[in-house]
Amino acid sequence: MATAPRPTQIKLQTQSKCLELTYSDTERYALSFEFLRVLSPSAEVRGHGPGSAVLQTGKKDVNITLIEPAGNYALKITYSDGHDSGLYTWDYLYDLCCNEAAYWEDYLQQLADAGASR
Repeated sequence: MATAPRPTQIKLQTQSKCLELTYSDTERYALSFEFLRVLSPSAEVRGHGPGSAVLQTGKKDVNITLIEPAGNYALKITYSDGHDSGLYTWDYLYDLCCNEAAYWEDYLQQLADAGASR
């Protein structure tokens, strides 16, 4: 499996509440803070095994308060709700960029099934 590209530019857009990732002149993505938070790669969100993921609710207004590099392979993101575990590897971020619509639709369906809100 090929390694995902590393973004050439990373911008925190606080006004629009998006993390903008640029990979090339023609490849640019903007992932909402909420999207990144509810799909955090942390064990707190994903769980510790199959079927143990924890549905994240009430994250509509979450902000990113800090972004730090984690070596040369990932970003560590701290959110306004105190969540700061889980490393967003370049592979994981690129996967989120490429599959954002499907992941978001799945998340919204899980919320609806649980009778929960964003």
